[in-house]
Amino acid sequence: MTMRPTPATARSAPGEDAVDDFSIVYPSSDGEPLSENDFQFTVIIETAAFLRHRYTARPDVYVGGNLLMYYRMNDNQTRVSPDVFAVFGVTDKSPRHSWIVWREGKPPDFVLEVAAPVTWRREGAAKRDIYAEMGVTEYWRFDPTGECFSPPLAGERLGDDGQYHPIPLDTDADGSLRSRSDVLGLDLCASPDGRLRLYDPAAGQWRRNYYEAAAARQAAAVARQTAESARRAAEAARQAAEADRQAAEAARQAAEADRQAAEAAEDEIRRLRERLRELESRR
Repeated sequence: MTMRPTPATARSAPGEDAVDDFSIVYPSSDGEPLSENDFQFTVIIETAAFLRHRYTARPDVYVGGNLLMYYRMNDNQTRVSPDVFAVFGVTDKSPRHSWIVWREGKPPDFVLEVAAPVTWRREGAAKRDIYAEMGVTEYWRFDPTGECFSPPLAGERLGDDGQYHPIPLDTDADGSLRSRSDVLGLDLCASPDGRLRLYDPAAGQWRRNYYEAAAARQAAAVARQTAESARRAAEAARQAAEADRQAAEAARQAAEADRQAAEAAEDEIRRLRERLRELESRR
């Protein structure tokens, strides 16, 4: 999230014959907070968490946030800390203390900076120059409060000339600003209420953040439990209906047995009466 300005003499890149000095310590903390306010914090956490989840199954994608990034060999004073970044084509995505560009082999492909009033005034332009120098493919800026710049969403793509060029920005019917990240294959959308949302054009759907996904999972679990309860109730009702049907069938069979017994008794009585008449007629 923060950067430390360096004197002009320290900004020159080492020559091609420079040797990486492994005795130099590159600190993992600059003592600065993750964010200035809840608006900034929420966007950083939600976006980093979503991208990490999106690329969980890909071993060649590293997603980080608020990680110190060193980009000048043997210089542990010149550094920057992107709010959210993604690197494609890595060979190792295990957790890191910092990102040392020349040792990792490449800079980020995607960087998102979330603006906060105090630090943005100090760092905005300087970070853009740093990311261009590093070779970051896409540099994005988002202002959740609308206090730092307008429009609140801006993306730039690095050209062959080493300069950033604006990525087209459209406005949706609801007033949301939308722009396409070719690196992520997603649309970044700034809603009027200060949220940064991500839309997957390939899937044709909005991607949920951590809290939305958790709420959806909980709602799905409740729906499953409700459906299971309804299924069990229906099964119990079916079993009760079957028991009633069996009882009714047993009663019908008992009534039929009683009817058959009554008919048999009547037949026997008729037979006896006829026998009695025969006997009386012979006297």
